[in-house]
Amino acid sequence: MSLNRVLLAISALWLAISSAGVGAGSLAKDKQALLDFLAAAPHGRGLNWSRATTVCGLWTGITCSADGSRVVAVRLPGIGFRGPVPPNTLSRLSALRILSLRANILSGPFPADFANLTALTGLHLQLNRFSGPLPSDFSRWKNLTVLDLSFNDFNGSIPASISNLTHLTALNLSNNSFSGQIPDLDLPNLLFLNLSGNHLNGTIPKSIQGFPNSSFSGNDLSPVYPLTPASLPAPTPLPAPSPSPVSSSITMRKLSESGILGIIVGGCALLFVMLALFLYLCCSRGKEENFVSGKASKGDLSPEKSVSRNQGMNNRLVFFEGCTFDFDLEDLLRASAEVLGKGTFGTAYKAVLEDATTVVVKRLKEAGVGKKEFEQQMEVVGRIKHENVAELRAYYYSKDEKLMVYDYYTQGSLSSLLHGKRGQDRTPLDWETRLKIALGAARGIARIHIENNGKLVHGNIKSSNVFLNNQQYGCVSDLGLPSIINPMVPPVSRSAGYRAPEVVDTRKASQASDAYSFGVLLLELLTGKSPIQIVGGGDEVIHLVRWVHSVVREEWTAEVFDVELMRYPNIEEEMVEMLQIAMSCVVRMPDRRPKMPEVVRMIEGMRRFDSGNLPSTEGRSEGSTSTPVQDTQAMSTPQ
Repeated sequence: MSLNRVLLAISALWLAISSAGVGAGSLAKDKQALLDFLAAAPHGRGLNWSRATTVCGLWTGITCSADGSRVVAVRLPGIGFRGPVPPNTLSRLSALRILSLRANILSGPFPADFANLTALTGLHLQLNRFSGPLPSDFSRWKNLTVLDLSFNDFNGSIPASISNLTHLTALNLSNNSFSGQIPDLDLPNLLFLNLSGNHLNGTIPKSIQGFPNSSFSGNDLSPVYPLTPASLPAPTPLPAPSPSPVSSSITMRKLSESGILGIIVGGCALLFVMLALFLYLCCSRGKEENFVSGKASKGDLSPEKSVSRNQGMNNRLVFFEGCTFDFDLEDLLRASAEVLGKGTFGTAYKAVLEDATTVVVKRLKEAGVGKKEFEQQMEVVGRIKHENVAELRAYYYSKDEKLMVYDYYTQGSLSSLLHGKRGQDRTPLDWETRLKIALGAARGIARIHIENNGKLVHGNIKSSNVFLNNQQYGCVSDLGLPSIINPMVPPVSRSAGYRAPEVVDTRKASQASDAYSFGVLLLELLTGKSPIQIVGGGDEVIHLVRWVHSVVREEWTAEVFDVELMRYPNIEEEMVEMLQIAMSCVVRMPDRRPKMPEVVRMIEGMRRFDSGNLPSTEGRSEGSTSTPVQDTQAMSTPQ
């Protein structure tokens, strides 16, 4: 070996040793910075950080570079940190790329020394209590791709220097107290923008006018452009209803003796009709009990005795195009029946026909509209063909009976899966399934909202109306009934926990109140708790939304989330992110709630839901973004 080769080998070895020494020294400094932060920041939950253990791979929330030389990500959501961020601690992590302190109780101004974190690509400070203005110069964070400062108390104007963040793909400044005009945010890579829930005024700059109205709601801005959910199929316009005939006028005449006699005879006849109607209703109630028990004989349920007493009514079910069911009303009434549940709008039965076909029959309460309006609404609902909306297969209308026929879902409702048989023998609903249920239900509601020229409302979103399709995604049922049914709702009921504050009765439901109800559904998935819980022998009523708000406001603890989810590793961040989406849906002011297409995009943004399969949480960068997947044929029609 020549002298030159020996010298070259010695130089390479020395360089490697020096680099390792420098790397180890830098990691030791990062470790000390983290320990200083933990010591100076009061917090509710314990962390397994110890000077005796290695940072990389063992410390909760810490990610190191591939060569193990530097700390590159700090993710500490929901730990209960409170007060200002201690200065000269986290700002010493000069190689840090991801910083997430969301859903804590941090307060004070935006940390000035964060300007030293020039390598940041993702900064997540949402759901805290930071206040004051933002830094005037954002140019030091030129690598940022995600900036989320939502749900704080920041004020002042939005810095124009944010336009220097040319790599930014997601900007969320919603639910703060920003005022003034929006600067011209010329951000070529921006995919997500939310400035809602502030005090902004003036006009929306042309550079961001392509974003939906919900990105700017809750401000005093103009112009406002209509939301166009491009990811959803275009609705079929509803044919205009034909005008109803004009009633004939009534001619008044003088009463004669014969007229008085006629009134007496008519009064007797009316009394007789009322008596007959009373007897008929008593008989009908008896038949309902028979239908509920599923033990009635063919004679008891025959159409001649139950439905066809109304002269002039067609004794048949109305099936929608594409339905393959082959039975008639007599077959349905003859089927064995089992009560699945009694809700606001009626009773649902599982009916098993003689050929083993199983369907769900919804027996509606008294309709508040006539036959024509009822049939028009059924046509609107029956036209919806979507993998996340339970398809209405058939309906029946008579003066005394209104039925809706749906597919039967073998796994039952989300309510039964989430709340049924809690205990040692229970199979818990895992996080993966809950995510897919949330996404599927959101897609279904968003699809409903574009029907009938964008005027259709579900109006009864709750866990007992959400089912799992054959790919384990959520599927919503029981839609469009508030406009045709006028139910008598008890003062405190399970359904009441889902209703938005502005909904005094269910006939005033809106798409914004649907978003609120969906937010309650998300909280139910996250906490495992019912929307309304009655404790103390009925003396105290606990509302889930108020409870979650109080926990977040006072002190964040792990008790917010369902104990059944605590067994699954690496899901804390996603649970907190889902909680943030839920909280944006249940804000009190309707115009500050996101539209359902935006909710779909937010949930899709948590992961890539592009093939019905959920990737592992391992290796997923919080700073990364995923393009929202359009509502394609990824899921087959539920069976």
